[in-house]
Amino acid sequence: MEKRQSIKNKPLLSINQLKKYFPVRAGLLSKTKGFVHAVDDVNLTIRQGETLGLVGESGCGKSTLARVVLMLIQPTSGEVLFEGQNIFTMLSQQRQQIRRQIQIIFQDPYSSLNPRLTVETIVGEALSVHKIGNKQERRDRILYLLERVGLRPDQMKRYPHEFSGGQRQRIGIARALALNPRLIIGDEPVSALDVSIQAQVLNLLMELQREFSLSFLIISHDLRNVEHVSDNVAVMYLGKFVEYATAALLYSNPLHPYTIALLSAIPHPEPGRKKTRTLLLGETPSAMNPPPGCRFHTRCRFRFDPCDKIEPELSRISSGQWVACHLRNSSMSKKDQTEN
Repeated sequence: MEKRQSIKNKPLLSINQLKKYFPVRAGLLSKTKGFVHAVDDVNLTIRQGETLGLVGESGCGKSTLARVVLMLIQPTSGEVLFEGQNIFTMLSQQRQQIRRQIQIIFQDPYSSLNPRLTVETIVGEALSVHKIGNKQERRDRILYLLERVGLRPDQMKRYPHEFSGGQRQRIGIARALALNPRLIIGDEPVSALDVSIQAQVLNLLMELQREFSLSFLIISHDLRNVEHVSDNVAVMYLGKFVEYATAALLYSNPLHPYTIALLSAIPHPEPGRKKTRTLLLGETPSAMNPPPGCRFHTRCRFRFDPCDKIEPELSRISSGQWVACHLRNSSMSKKDQTEN
């Protein structure tokens, strides 16, 4: 897969101190017994033409974060800025315009397409809803998008069941491009595809990014795919970012113990070559009752005194790399003291 240089530009999407808590209700009167801390005080920035990879275990809050950005659910607190404007304080008409600028590619290419609609209707539905162009202009747009994602014009009258998984995902990509968006969220966009097809779809996304000046938020648990398409990578654990770095730094020099464990689980392509695995201790704590201090300390083999008492901040360790870890922060402090 082809590598890209990061495009430096003004921020397109900025998330500041975002929290999303889901109430847990129980009893005859459905009283609130607690809250699930799905996303807890998250900050990130995606610039124009940039790809941010968001990785972590299932249940860490990745998809919830995406749903907030897509305005499908309201945040508990914090703000989401699109080109400097808070999307949750806008008037409904303004928000409708922003919705055209942010689209999604779903994980499952089978269930995300209506089996009763033709490809032409699926891809053109958003154009009809937003009343863009006349009938002929919409048809021309659909034909162009299908051709651009690698499908033939004669396939526009077919139904989803007549396509393979990879072709269905291409239809999903064409649908996401219909309104000419600025930001596309890929929620595990290739995880349901065969390995041989994954590279083709990822390369297609990178080509479309250059052609349409797109920004991407790619959510995945597969760190191999994220490495090839991302400019920056954020590692999420139990609702918080534990490491944020450029892709080159994260894969060459991971610092957080959780990131190291995730990278050690990637299979090596050379048969017979042994690889040291870093095994995590225990189970992931409940998001309803996260542990005090560092949320990862219950599974970390490097934990020491402050880990179970003081929550580490996401601190800058070097140019392009931030880590929330007492071990790394204390090591850097000692290094700074020695240098001074």
